[in-house]
Amino acid sequence: MRKTILSLALAAAVTMPGLAGAQSATAAEPKSPHTITGNLGLFSSYRFRGIDQTFGEPALQGGVDYSHSSGVYLGNWNSNVNEGAGFPGGNLEMDFYGGWKHSWGDFGLDVGAIYYYYPGTSAGTGIAFSPANNRTGQVASGSVSNFEIYVGGSWKWFSLKYFWSVDDYFSTPDTKNSNYTDLSFAYDFGSGWGVNAHLGYLKFKNMTNGDYTDWKLGVTKDVQGWVFGASYIDTNADGDCNNTSSPQPYCFANSSGTKTKDAGRSMFVVSVTKSF
Repeated sequence: MRKTILSLALAAAVTMPGLAGAQSATAAEPKSPHTITGNLGLFSSYRFRGIDQTFGEPALQGGVDYSHSSGVYLGNWNSNVNEGAGFPGGNLEMDFYGGWKHSWGDFGLDVGAIYYYYPGTSAGTGIAFSPANNRTGQVASGSVSNFEIYVGGSWKWFSLKYFWSVDDYFSTPDTKNSNYTDLSFAYDFGSGWGVNAHLGYLKFKNMTNGDYTDWKLGVTKDVQGWVFGASYIDTNADGDCNNTSSPQPYCFANSSGTKTKDAGRSMFVVSVTKSF
C-alpha cells in the first residue's frame, strides 16, 4: 500500500509541472527593489555645458547611484576642476541629485533636483569669470554653489531636459532663474559601437554676453565593460581673450592672472569610463 501511494505521488509530481514550478518559485528569493551602481572615468578635459572646467587639463571623475523600483533615485558625482575656470581657491566639484523617473514603452519622464558644490572655494576673493567683464563676475560670499530643478522627457534615441536655477547661477549675483536646455541623441549600433550628439542653450540672466549655444558629436566603443569615447565639443560663447571691445565672460584667467583661456573654444575630448 505504501509503495502504491508513493508511486502515485511521484507520478503526480511528474505530470503536474505547474506544482513543481510553484514550489521552485516559492523557494526562490524575490528580486530586490534596490539597485546601487558606481562609475569611474578619465577624461582629457572636463567640459560642463560646453565650457572648460579644468583649464585644459585632464579630469578624473566618478560617482555612485541608488535607484528604487518605484522610480526614485539618488546620486553623487565628482570631478576635479581648476580655480582658473571660475572656482577661486577650489579644485573639486561635488554634485548631489535626486528625483523620479519612469518609462512607458518608448517614452520616459524624469523630474528632480541637483546641487553643485565646490568645497574650499572662497567666493568673493577671486574673479568668477573675466576681468574684462563689465559685470566683474565677483561672487557674493562663501563657497561657490548652484541649485537647479529639472524636468526631462525622452523618446527612443532622443531626450530633452530643462534645468532652472533656483538661486544665483553658480553664485554670480542677480542671476537667479538662469536656465539651460539640453537636447541629446544616442544610438547603439551593436557590437559595442555607439554614437551620440548634443545641442544645448544657456540663458544667463542679467549677465552681459552670458547666453550661448553649445554642441557635441561623439562616438563610443564598449570593450568588455570599458567604454572608450571621443567627442568634438564647441560653443559660440564669448571667450575671446584678445577682444577688449565687449565683455567676454568666458575668458578665464588663472589665479595669478598670468594665463588666460577661451573656455568655450572647440576641443576634442577623449575618455575611458567603467561602470560597476
